[in-house]
Amino acid sequence: MRLTEIFCSLQGEARDAGAVCTFIRLTGCPLRCHYCDTAYAFSGGEWQDIDSIVAQVDALGAHHVCVTGGEPLAQPNASVLVRRLCDAGYAVSVETAGALDISGVDTRASRVVDIKTPDSGEAARNLWKNIDRLTDHDQLKFVICSRADYEWSRDRVAELTVPQGCTIWFSPSFGAVDARALGEWIIADRLPVKLQLQLHKELWGDEPGR
Repeated sequence: MRLTEIFCSLQGEARDAGAVCTFIRLTGCPLRCHYCDTAYAFSGGEWQDIDSIVAQVDALGAHHVCVTGGEPLAQPNASVLVRRLCDAGYAVSVETAGALDISGVDTRASRVVDIKTPDSGEAARNLWKNIDRLTDHDQLKFVICSRADYEWSRDRVAELTVPQGCTIWFSPSFGAVDARALGEWIIADRLPVKLQLQLHKELWGDEPGR
């Protein structure tokens, strides 16, 4: 597999925010979202086998492990890596852009599916069939870049049926939408979603490997 980086930090997003977590950032992504903050993972990286990656995770010692990218599911062996980590007893999350089929990803992992909004520039790539593949411990994420993005996302949430335990996150695009404003919109519309701030950016900005 092509690996951009592996490091231990605090999980900045989703249900495990604040927990010590090992991040496995795989190389490559077929999408080019306007707000992407990990463009350095589009290319390069080093080829490593799955045994080597798991050994590094073991050495870092965190119980939570996040497989991310780029787009991790663009690498065929990503599902094998996730299964190995689940078999080893780790609490695994997989961050995916939502444009690729998640059905092959071990359901013991929490699959965090990013629904692309119009302002991302990649909304046409959303694979809506993934909604039917969600479990009650998977998660949906909408990154909101504008009021128009919010209204589009609000309307999509009204149309979707997800398992009861599946959390839906609305996250302000860093530097594009004021978090307080997004919170006020969510309250005004009584949306069944949770506001998500990016803890890692509050602590370390856009510093890679944090």
